[in-house]
Amino acid sequence: MIQVTRFNGATYFLNAELIQSVEATPDTVITLVNHEKVVVKESVAQIIEAFIRYQRLVHNPNLEIKHNGER
Repeated sequence: MIQVTRFNGATYFLNAELIQSVEATPDTVITLVNHEKVVVKESVAQIIEAFIRYQRLVHNPNLEIKHNGER
């Protein structure tokens, strides 16, 4: 799961496994595999970074990642 922010300021967690694509339109739009679209405040780069962190954690559970992104 990755944390994202709606434009109203509400944060929630999105299942990263369901992300099909991410684009800037200029708002960041995440398209899920079921074709649902989610518009978030984070930039495309931030979403990709969060996705990579998630994948690293899933595929290497012994790697400790602190909340500030440090190991």
